[in-house]
Amino acid sequence: MNIQRKNDLMYLVLGLVIFGIVYGLMEGGMIGSFWKLNIIIICINIIMSASLNLINGYTGQFSLGHAGFMAVGCYVSVILTTNFHMPLIVGMLAGGAAAALLGCLIGLPTLRLNGDYLAIATLGLGEIIRIVIMNINYVGGAAGFTGIPHLTTFPWVFFTMLVTLFFIKNFVNSTHGRACIAIRENEIAAGAMGINTTKYKVMAFTIGAAFAGIAGALFAHCFYIINPSSFTFMASFNYLIMVVLGGLGSLTGSVAGAFVVTALSAALASWPEFRMIIYALALILLMFYRPQGLFGYVELTAFKPFRFLDRTKGGRE
Repeated sequence: MNIQRKNDLMYLVLGLVIFGIVYGLMEGGMIGSFWKLNIIIICINIIMSASLNLINGYTGQFSLGHAGFMAVGCYVSVILTTNFHMPLIVGMLAGGAAAALLGCLIGLPTLRLNGDYLAIATLGLGEIIRIVIMNINYVGGAAGFTGIPHLTTFPWVFFTMLVTLFFIKNFVNSTHGRACIAIRENEIAAGAMGINTTKYKVMAFTIGAAFAGIAGALFAHCFYIINPSSFTFMASFNYLIMVVLGGLGSLTGSVAGAFVVTALSAALASWPEFRMIIYALALILLMFYRPQGLFGYVELTAFKPFRFLDRTKGGRE
């Protein structure tokens, strides 16, 4: 435990150094408003990809409805902050709690399924959430929710991202996380060894949904309007791409995948006619030459310059 705490402290110091550099560049005017927004979106996407990686990468479940939980967090938080004038932290916690509750209720019946059947079920449930929101006039329906206060800032998203990564890292390295990894490797063998597979699959699904809801609350307060069209199947698929691109079962991969996908999309914004072509070609080339993702199951600490930071890993090397 002492080694674990020292490692966490080292990661925290590294995170604070990164925060200080980026925040200093922002305050000094060296980073424009366009990239300020995209840096915030990168942090939000890291939260989304890390939480989805807990479900897909560490537990081995194929979920395609992650944007639905983000939508729940978005709308619950903006109702509280806009209509009831609550602070952002209350909206974030309420959005995360609502998404976690929904994730638990959905997970209990659906996570008894496996493979393609689970993917189809979660895809359908994500679309159901979006369609239901579209038909609720109280939140603007299909036209969207307007008048949202702009409360999301870089410090908010960065430190929420750090909390998310630390929480998932420590969960994966706990006995619960090891049970999830055992389910990923061989669910039948895990069940034969006495692991309650349904319990741990629902646990991972609920935690992933909770952080998606928190990310949704931050996303909603980046803009003055949110629309159900932001949470379609393609949004869930985009987060899946980040996870696969970085490496299933690697938190470092989640960070790298979210950064590469979001930064590449932003960098190509000036060429809208070629953006999707270049984006698709980059993904195809990666799948040809690096099918396991940028990091595979390996964490950053596996490399020699960082090996002194962490001696525990949440997956295969």
